[in-house]
Order: sequence, then structure tokens, then C-alpha cells
Amino acid sequence: MKLFEKIIYSILNSKFKKFLVLFITFLAFVGSVMMLPTKVVLAKMLPGKSANTYSVYIDTPTGSSIEQTHMVTHCVNKILKKEKEITDIETYLGLGSPLDYAGLVKGSGFKRSENVAEIVVNLTDKHTRDEKSFMMVHRLRPVIQKSCENLIKGTNIKMIEQPAGPPTLASIVVELYGENSSKMREIASEIASILKNTKGLVDVDIMQDEIFKKFELKVDKEKVIRSGLSIKQVNQILYLAFEGMEVAVKNSENSPEQIPLFLVLSKKTKELSSFSKQALEDKLSSLKLMNKKGMMIPVNEIVNINEVNSSPTLMSKDLEKMVNITAETDLVSQVYPLLVARDKIKEHFSKNYIVTNTHLFNLQLKDRVSGEIFNLNWDGEMKVTMDTFRDLGGAFIAALILIFLLMVIYYKSFAISGIILLGSFLSIIGVIVGHWVMDMITVDTFFLTATSLIGFIALMGISSRNSLLLIDFTLSLMKKKMEKRRAIAVATATRAKPIFLTAAAIILASTLLAKDPIFGGLGIALIFGTIAAVAVSLIFVPVLMDNTKSI
Repeated sequence: MKLFEKIIYSILNSKFKKFLVLFITFLAFVGSVMMLPTKVVLAKMLPGKSANTYSVYIDTPTGSSIEQTHMVTHCVNKILKKEKEITDIETYLGLGSPLDYAGLVKGSGFKRSENVAEIVVNLTDKHTRDEKSFMMVHRLRPVIQKSCENLIKGTNIKMIEQPAGPPTLASIVVELYGENSSKMREIASEIASILKNTKGLVDVDIMQDEIFKKFELKVDKEKVIRSGLSIKQVNQILYLAFEGMEVAVKNSENSPEQIPLFLVLSKKTKELSSFSKQALEDKLSSLKLMNKKGMMIPVNEIVNINEVNSSPTLMSKDLEKMVNITAETDLVSQVYPLLVARDKIKEHFSKNYIVTNTHLFNLQLKDRVSGEIFNLNWDGEMKVTMDTFRDLGGAFIAALILIFLLMVIYYKSFAISGIILLGSFLSIIGVIVGHWVMDMITVDTFFLTATSLIGFIALMGISSRNSLLLIDFTLSLMKKKMEKRRAIAVATATRAKPIFLTAAAIILASTLLAKDPIFGGLGIALIFGTIAAVAVSLIFVPVLMDNTKSI
């Protein structure tokens, strides 16, 4: 420690060396902080989590038959069956799968339609598998979408992973509010197109029903009465022809209630030769009902066929009409593609709309001709990420202020408190650089996450303690009439050993966290942040102490 004491003393006695320490520290701080806006280190709420399962959501166009949905589902299953790491596949046609963590907010339990299907994919245990689940999803997504989405035009296939953090509707959600439904449909389509062309975004979808042509069968009551039939007869034969119906009941000693017997026509009999009004008329003409006089009446003579548009489901939130446009991120953070997409949206809509910023990333579109207003709000995991980083940033600032005020009360000096505060804050150098180093040596992107910020806030106390040890010991030596610079050098050399031992204990304990997929950011922040805190405490803080008249 005598050698270290001489090194510190020589630095304090040389203006050039002190300037060099301050300059290098300043460069390290600026360089590390600039890694965030330059995307050398990427920020994300939580990294991808390798799980033993994931799901595939299939949405064929609204109005598609169960046979068409099954055709797309069969295509997806065919590709999945080739994967050795997949143990079994569960397919749910026309409904959602049993609720899981991801399906809680994705509306999986409400799916009841012929144009939807869900596939649950179960994998081998993640501890025995080389490929992580999110890497498998990343690899299979383009293969499945390219092979199967083209079978039925307008089909949307989404790969759904189990969220590592709070379950959200999607990574990025655009909430579009307005009064004009047709205009909202156009704007939503344009936004979806922009998101599809934004690098890093996949599984783009508009959560609204497509408007499609359909045939409406309307019973002509006057003709029914003249034909000697009843409306009940007509309704029953129509249900029987296309859906099937209960025709009788059966009693059983094993059942306390009567068992209904359903009559369903064969698949070939129920199908139309083509999707046309003529094919439907031919179908109805083949159906005949006997009236009271024993005459056979063709159904097409008493039923009118009208071609109409479907009635889409209207979605609302806070009593306002709303359309959701969703997108997932593909191994990237949500923030960066959002910023790119937002700039593209502003540029695209500025021709026909007056685009203004409302709150944070939210936008307002005002039609230049009609004056109609449409609000565009960002939600999903992106909003959770921004809210989390904002709250943790607020907690960090609060910690800084409280430490500063506590030190002012204790030392009765703003200068000494400022030294402690600055020394604590500079541990951010190690936190950011540590994530950059880990990103260089790991296969996957190593994100600066919410747990990383928690580790940084925890470092504030550790860093403050190091500076307190040096300042208190220096002041005690100076009271014994030791010269200021010699006292600083002796205090630094003497307290270096307990500081190193404390740092070693923190680093060794944090290596267990560094391997965790979720809390890895916390572990790396503590490891590299502690290293930076030790360097700052033993070199940078002594220089500041020497330049402070309060000591």
C-alpha cells in the first residue's frame, strides 16, 4: 500500500497528472453515455426469455370458412413437425387455446369464430436445449409466414412468445381514435403498411374485422302464407341445409335429462359449388317443403337473396371509437423502431393532415379539408418500457437528492457532498461499458434493461460509502496536523484494502445473477459498476478532495 500511497501523492503534487485524471474521467463518462443514443448499447425493458412453449395465432380473413382456416393450420403444423426440439403440438380450430400468461391480455379466451385458430407448441426442457425458444421463433417466423400466409389472401400468422415481464397486447400498439369509421379504417391500413416496412417490426396486424360481401336470406312472409307453409318450417330447413339442427331427443337410464339428437347433412351436400348468388339459388331450389295440401314448394320461391356488406365489430375505449394496430419486435428493443416508425408516420400523413405532437410520442391528425381529428396513442410493451425507465429515472434522481441532502447535514459542506454525489454518479461508466462488453462476447444482444437500472441505483450506496471512508479518514488525519495531500494519500492507500474486499464480495455474489436471463442486467451492472466505483473512489475522488477548500 506504500507504493499506492506514493502514486496518489505524486498525482496530487502534479497539476498535469490531476488534469489528466479529470480529463480521462470526463472522456470515459461522455463516451459511455454516448453509447446509448448511438445504439452501441441498446435499451429494453427486459430481454427475451427462453421458455418451454410458445404459440402460433392464425387469423384468416373475416368470413373465411373453418376448412380454409384448417388448410392454413395444416401448413403451419407441417413445418413445425420437422423441428426435433418440439415434443408435441396442440391445435385449436375456431377458438383460442386454454389461457396462458401471454393469452391473458391478447383476448385468447374470447375467440369463437371459424376464421381463427391457435397452435400451442411444447418444446424440450430449456436447460437441455441449445436453441432458445425466442431464437427458434425468430428462425421459423419468416419460413411459416412465407409458406402459409399466401394460401388464403389476407391471412395473418403471428408467433406469440411468453412475455418475460408484464403481459401486454403486443410489443408496440398504436391506438387510433376518431369518429369517422371509414376514415379510421383507411388510416389504420396506412399505419400498418408503415410498420410493416419498418426494420425490426414483425407480425403487424390491425385488430378489426374486414368488410366482406355476404348473402342475406330474407323470408318473404306473404309468399309463405300464400304457399300454405309456416315460417317455422322455412327456418328449420334453412338451418338443416347449412348448419344442422336438433330433430329429436333420446331417453337414457344413464342420463337424468333427455339427450338431443342432431341431424347434420354431409359436407358435400352443405357446400356451394361457388361463392355466387346463382349457386345459392340453385342450392335453395333443391330444397322443397310440403304444404298443407301436399304440394312441394321450392324454398327459393319464398326466400329472397340479397348481397350485402358484413357488419364489422366496433371497438371502443373510454367511450371513444378505437382501432388497434399491433406489431411485435424481432430480437430488438421496442423504442428504436418506434422512433423510426413515428417519423415515417409524421412524414406520410403531413400531406393530407396537420400533424401535431400531444403527449410524449402521441400524435394528433387533423384533416386539412374536413377538419376531422384523429388521435394516435402508443401503447403496449413499449409504453411499459418508457414508464418503467421514467419511474426508475425518477427513483435515481430522488436517491441522488436524498444522498446529497444527508451529506450536507452531516458535513455541513456543499462541496464535500458534491464530491460524494459525483463519485457515486460516475459508476454509470462501468454499468454502460459492462453491457457493451457483454454484448461483444455473447451471441444474443445484451440489452440495458430495467434490472440494470435497479443495479445502478443500488450502486449509489456502495459508491457513496467508498467516498465517505476516504473523506472521514482524511479529516481525522488532518486533525492530527498531517499535511492535506499527505493525509489524502495515506487515507486512500489505507482504505483501499477494505474497499477492494467489499468490491470483491459484491462482484463474486453478482456472478450468480449475471447468468440469469432476466436479472443478468442487474448482475452485470453490479459487477462492472462496482469496478468503476472503486476506480473513481481511489483515483478521481482524491483529486477532487485536493481541489476542495472545505477539506
